[in-house]
Amino acid sequence: MDYRKQFFVSPGEKLSLAGIDPAHTGGQASAEEALPEIQKHVARMAELQALLYADGNQSLLVVLQALDAAGKDGVIRHLFTGMNPQGTSVFGFKQPSAEEAAHDFLWRAHQRTPAKGEVAVFNRSHYEDVLVVRVHNLVPKAVWSKRYALISDFEKLLVQNGTRILKFFLHISPEEQLSRFKLRLDDPARNWKISEGDYSEREFWSAYVSAYEEALSKTSSKEAPWYVIPANHKWFRNLAISQIIADSMQEMGLKLPPTRVDLKEIAAKYHAAEAAQEQRVAKTPKPADRTEKRGGKA
Repeated sequence: MDYRKQFFVSPGEKLSLAGIDPAHTGGQASAEEALPEIQKHVARMAELQALLYADGNQSLLVVLQALDAAGKDGVIRHLFTGMNPQGTSVFGFKQPSAEEAAHDFLWRAHQRTPAKGEVAVFNRSHYEDVLVVRVHNLVPKAVWSKRYALISDFEKLLVQNGTRILKFFLHISPEEQLSRFKLRLDDPARNWKISEGDYSEREFWSAYVSAYEEALSKTSSKEAPWYVIPANHKWFRNLAISQIIADSMQEMGLKLPPTRVDLKEIAAKYHAAEAAQEQRVAKTPKPADRTEKRGGKA
């Protein structure tokens, strides 16, 4: 199954999240059956990230958006675990700081975009400025409605600079969200995740759905695609996203860079160093046997 085709948001087409089943599993029967395939994709991601880092000519930006408890943290924890931290960054977009609010809305996002050779993961993103800002009327419609075009231009700039962009909306049902809120209450290890906003934001569910539908439709493109991922089942969420990322990275044409030195010359230096090391070892006196010092007595 090619999940890139199945879950791709067609640019400009009216999107209805109500028509997408958040409990969809793509014919997969269980987490146990899907696990080997997920592991295969995660391994591919790790191998390709190493090539991306070595190649140093392109970068990857992964955007994760969702309503509360849909699993953004879980995706990051399970799917990016094999990537080298030296070339990977994760940034969570929370309420803007005073400094961030004093700049244009894309300023803080641009600072976190990946450099060449790097992978960056956005846990929430610059899209908050057409989502929560819209739902809670933080700025007038005349302001936020113009941001779709600005976001698209921003992403075109990144693409032209060699950044591959993949954007995922994790789609869960209100019932599944409430079930996960219950887990936070029942499990002491998850209590720290509980916030008042978990429940107050549920009152705006339909408003968020409308905001997401318009944002995804207006900003999805071939170069910076949006994917709506059914996320009621965590294992299927991980399966679909890992396949999409691995397949997309495979298409980037990543390869090891050419050798920048004369290998024959370096090999000669290595063999000379190896021979010198062997001579030093041969000339180094060996420690006397302790039993000899004791007159042969054990």
